[in-house]
Amino acid sequence: MLYASKGQTAAAKQKEPFGVRWAKNWQRYKFIYIMLLPVVAYYIIFHYIPMGGAVIAFQDYTPAKGILGSDWVGMRNFVDFLTGPYAWRLIRNTLLLNVYQIIFGFPAPILLALLINEVRCKPYKKFVQTISYMPHFISLVVICGLLMTFCRTDGLFNDFLALFGAERSSLLARPELFRTIFTASGIWQSVGWGSIIYLATLSNVDPNLHEAAAIDGASRVQRMLHVSFPCLVPVIIVQLIMRLGNILTQGFEKIILLYSPLTYETADVISSYVYRRGLEQMDYSFGSAVGIFNSAVNLTMLVLANYVSRRTTEESLW
Repeated sequence: MLYASKGQTAAAKQKEPFGVRWAKNWQRYKFIYIMLLPVVAYYIIFHYIPMGGAVIAFQDYTPAKGILGSDWVGMRNFVDFLTGPYAWRLIRNTLLLNVYQIIFGFPAPILLALLINEVRCKPYKKFVQTISYMPHFISLVVICGLLMTFCRTDGLFNDFLALFGAERSSLLARPELFRTIFTASGIWQSVGWGSIIYLATLSNVDPNLHEAAAIDGASRVQRMLHVSFPCLVPVIIVQLIMRLGNILTQGFEKIILLYSPLTYETADVISSYVYRRGLEQMDYSFGSAVGIFNSAVNLTMLVLANYVSRRTTEESLW
C-alpha cells in the first residue's frame, strides 16, 4: 500500500500543469533560486551571448564595419589556417604538451593522494598537505618569474647541473628543454591542489574493507592497490574524460610568459598563436576561426572519450 500511494502521488504530480508545479517549487525553493540567479546571469552574459560573435570566423571582420557590415568569406579563414605554414607545428606542440601533462601530470595527484592517505601521523599529514597546496595559490606571473630566474645561465638549476660537469646555458632558450620545464613546473604547481578530490573520495572508503584485507594478510601496499585505488577509479575516469576533452587546449598565459622566438619550434601552441595573430595583429576573424577549430576538436575528443569509457567501464559523464 505504501508503494502504491507513492506511485499515485508521483503520477498526480506529473498531471499537474507546469505553471502549478513551478509555483509550488518557487514557494518551496525560492531562496535557492535567488542564490542561483547570479550564476545563471554570469554564464548567460559572459559565455552564451558572446557565442553569437563566433560568426566573425566566417567573415573578413573589421571593427569599423561591425558584424553586420563585414564581408562574408565562408570557410576561407579555416582553410588559410589548415594550409598555412604553422598549422602542423601548432597542433603538434599543443598535442605533445597535453600528452606530457596527461602521462606525467595526471597520475601525480592520484599517487600523492594515495600516499597521504597512508600517513597515520596527523600533524605530519596536515603539514604535507599544506606544503603541497601552497604552489597553487602563487600567482602564475610569480611562478614564471621564478622559473626564468632559476633557468638563467647563473641560475639555481645551472648551479645544480654544474656540479655534474654540465655546461652552463640559458635553459629556457633551448627548445628541446621547454616541454620538460613546462610540464615539471605544472606538476609542482598543481599536484597538491589536484589531490584534494581524490583525498575526499578516499575519506569515504569503508574502514572495514581495510580491516578485512589486513586480516587476510594484505600489506599496506596491497591494501592501497586493491582497496583504496579501486574506490578512486570512477573519479579518475571522469577526470580523465574531462582532461581528454581539452586535448587541444593549452592556456596561453604561461606559454607567453616563458617562450621566446628561439623556442617557437617547440613552445608555440594554438592559443599563443591565436593571441599573436588575433590580438597583436588584429586579425580577429582568423583568430576566431582557429579558436572554433580548436573547440570542435576538443568537443569531438570529449564525446569520443565518453563513448569509449561508457562502453568499456560503464562510467561516463552522460
